[in-house]
Amino acid sequence: MIRSIKSFKYLTPFILYVLGLIAFNGNGILCWLPLLYTFFVVPGVELMLKPDAKNLDEVEESLAKSNKIYDIILYFAVIMQYYSLYTFFNAVTVEGITTIDIVGKVMTMGLLCGTFGINVAHELGHRVNQFEQTLAKLLLLTSLYMHFYIDHNQGHHKHVATPGDPSSAKLNQSLYAFWPQTLIGTYMSAWHIAGKALKKKGKSAFSIQNEMLQFQIIQAAFVFGVYWFWGGMVTLLFIAAALMGGMLLETVNYIEHYGLSRNKTSEESYERVQPHHSWNSNHVIGRLMLFELSRHSDHHYLASRKYQVLRHMDQAPQMPTGYPGMILLSLVPPLWFKVMHSEIKKQGIQV
Repeated sequence: MIRSIKSFKYLTPFILYVLGLIAFNGNGILCWLPLLYTFFVVPGVELMLKPDAKNLDEVEESLAKSNKIYDIILYFAVIMQYYSLYTFFNAVTVEGITTIDIVGKVMTMGLLCGTFGINVAHELGHRVNQFEQTLAKLLLLTSLYMHFYIDHNQGHHKHVATPGDPSSAKLNQSLYAFWPQTLIGTYMSAWHIAGKALKKKGKSAFSIQNEMLQFQIIQAAFVFGVYWFWGGMVTLLFIAAALMGGMLLETVNYIEHYGLSRNKTSEESYERVQPHHSWNSNHVIGRLMLFELSRHSDHHYLASRKYQVLRHMDQAPQMPTGYPGMILLSLVPPLWFKVMHSEIKKQGIQV
C-alpha cells in the first residue's frame, strides 16, 4: 500500500491536464491558467523551497523498479494527451471565440505537447519493449516530433556535449541562436541515422522501410485527418501548438547541456558521458512536473534507468532553480549569461 502511495506523487503533473481542459472549455483568464501555473506559480514556489538531493536506498529503489503503477501513470498520459488534443480541436472552433482566447488555448496545447507529448515520450522511448516504444511514438505524433525518437536515442545520447550534437548548446550561445541549430539539426540527424541503418542492412535509404520516411507519412496523414474533420484554420493552429511543443523541448535541451563539453580521447572519439556533462536540478516541483527529467545527469549516465529511480549525482553541476524558472531565464540572454557563467565559475565546471 505504501509503495502505491509513493507513486501517486507522479499524478501531480496531471494538474496541467486539468488546467488545460479548463482553458479549452473556458474563456478570458481561464485560457491562460496552465501557463500562469507553469511559469509563474511553480518558479515562485521553487525559489522558496530547498532542493532535495536525497536518493532512494537500495530497498526503496528495488521496490520502485518493480512497481507497475509508475508505468501505468505514463500510459495514462497517452490517453489524456489525445483527449486534450480532441478537446482543443473543438474548443478553437467555437463560434465567437476571441483572438486572445485562441492564442491562450494554442499556447496551452503547446505546453501539453512539450510537457507530455514529448517529455513522457522521451521516457517511454528509452524502454526496451515494443508496446512502450509504440506509446512513445503515439505521443510524439501529437507534437509532430516523431524524429525525436530516432535522433534522441541514437544521436543525442551518443554525441551529447560534443560539436556533433545539435541538441547541445555551446558556451555563449543564446537560446535564439540555438533554436535553428537544434530544430533543423536534429531533424536532419534523424534522416542521416535512419538512412545509415538501412545501408548497413544493404538496403536503400529511400526504401519504405526507412523509419523517418514512415514517420513523415504518419504525420502527414494525421495532419490531413485534422484538416478533414476540423478544417484549415484548426490545422494551422494545431501545427502552431506542435511547433511550440518542439521549441519548449529544445529549450529544455538548451538549459540541460549549456556550455558543457566532453574531452577528446582520440581524433574521432570522446570520453564516456559522465554526470558532469549535464546540468542537474533537485528542485522538487520541477522534478515531479517533468517526471524527474531534471535529474538529467543520471539519465545520461545510464539512460536505461526509469524516471522513478533517477539519482542525484554529486559530480553533476547544479542549476540555481528548477526547469520552469530556468526556461524563463533562458529567454533573456544577457541575464542567462550572467547567472550561468557565475554558476560555472562558482561550481568550478569544465566547459
